[in-house]
Amino acid sequence: MSLTHFPAMLISETEGWSDIQRSHPQARSLLFGVVMPLSIIPPAMYAFAERVYPGAVFPLSMPAMTGGELLASGIVLFAVQLAMVSFMAMLIQRMAIGQDHDPGYDNAYTLAAIAPVPLWLSSLALLVPSLTVNLLIVAAAWLASAALIRHGVRPMLKVNDARKAHYIANLVTAAGVMAWFALMIIATALLSVLLGLSAMF
Repeated sequence: MSLTHFPAMLISETEGWSDIQRSHPQARSLLFGVVMPLSIIPPAMYAFAERVYPGAVFPLSMPAMTGGELLASGIVLFAVQLAMVSFMAMLIQRMAIGQDHDPGYDNAYTLAAIAPVPLWLSSLALLVPSLTVNLLIVAAAWLASAALIRHGVRPMLKVNDARKAHYIANLVTAAGVMAWFALMIIATALLSVLLGLSAMF
């Protein structure tokens, strides 16, 4: 899978997707080759923004975190992202099974790993110290992720019926939005516990 395929994958059910189908990636290879490397970007960029221009993008995070706090938050966010992709893969498979179609876990994991790529890459916008710019780019990333899901259901889950594929795509998109919001809540809660423990010692 190449990032150069993504523009076409946003608008087509064949371009780029057919290459992925032929290679039939396993969940384990996607975890180490795609999910883990890209999951490092958001915590790394957050740490960068907080150290280089604290408060510019995240005004509520003042006073700025210490290096140890940023490391702890990065580890928590990284781990939660990995867990969330696996959870989404299981959810996608269950949703497809609910429509009398089992695509297999590897295919479901492939879609779960591809869909959040725009969100991971959008964190590179933190190079720009502007909350407005970052919000606009994140909004565009959400739209791109929804487009990937919409065009990826039929080729990756092997759903031939257009109406059924559309229904599954809507379910996956809604679940994805809720899951990634839950990710932020979980990461914030875990970080609060860790920071509270560190303050005690």
